[in-house]
Amino acid sequence: MRYLKILIIGLLLTLPVLATADVEDLPGSAVWYFHIDLEQMREDGPGQGVYTWLQEEAFSDIREEAGVDLDSELDSMTAFSLADAGPVILFEGNISQETKDKVMTFVAADGDLTPLKASGKTYYHFSGTDGDEPLKLSNGDIEIDIESLEDEAWVSLALKNKILITGTEEQMQGLLANNGKIAGRKSHDGALLVLSAEKTLLQAGMNSTAMGDDADSDWESNILRNTEQVAFMMAAAADKLALEAKLVTTEPEMAESLASVVRGLVSLMAFSDDVDEEMVAMIQGTKVEARGNNLSISLAIAPDLVVRTLSE
Repeated sequence: MRYLKILIIGLLLTLPVLATADVEDLPGSAVWYFHIDLEQMREDGPGQGVYTWLQEEAFSDIREEAGVDLDSELDSMTAFSLADAGPVILFEGNISQETKDKVMTFVAADGDLTPLKASGKTYYHFSGTDGDEPLKLSNGDIEIDIESLEDEAWVSLALKNKILITGTEEQMQGLLANNGKIAGRKSHDGALLVLSAEKTLLQAGMNSTAMGDDADSDWESNILRNTEQVAFMMAAAADKLALEAKLVTTEPEMAESLASVVRGLVSLMAFSDDVDEEMVAMIQGTKVEARGNNLSISLAIAPDLVVRTLSE
């Protein structure tokens, strides 16, 4: 089980901190993105187990501490970050007035209630920094750190069934002018990789070269240091969860080396006393392909196995 967890974490290492609209519309200058489709997870199928895990590990705490029921209000969550403009975060779903009121409470505590206007739509500015400390939103009972938003952010509740947060006022104005839509990534050279499937549950990716030089020597950092782009996807495939990752490495030899590492992990699991025969057969179905600078890894895995691995 230990080696299985390493393999799954290896597939998941591309995940950034947050989550956004349709990832097919990502701007070409994005340095990372994350999208989770909770509505798709709720449907009958292999995604339900992961959704239940999210309810138990995250949603229940948010409901208890903030009084916000993500189970009934949130359908999807997306985020991306631009190199020179900071993150954009979009929550979509049946957002209640009560939740909107709580957002406004945060604005009142650490921002400015004076409404700003762009394209006839209202937005607000909030800031809660103290020197070099990250932005903290607090209403006395709840405190949220948003490190990636640095020292200020803008929020709008003006778009139907959406909460929009941006790192700069220019981003907010541009998105409100276009009703939350953004210029598509497809027309940009060097845009981030986006993996897709018929029933995608989760997608993520990033430009590794834009994430800075990490001096740590752990194996995740070593992988990222030798890649230019990474992308990850979790999708529903019959009664299994399909996991797929793609890495663009700095040189072809690195793609071959990483492929060897993954094949080694799969081989180690086959000899582990903690892994039963059915699980071994499933993991041995992992497909690893190195072609030029590209490394692709994919496997189909039972949902309960994914949930057990994440929970341990």
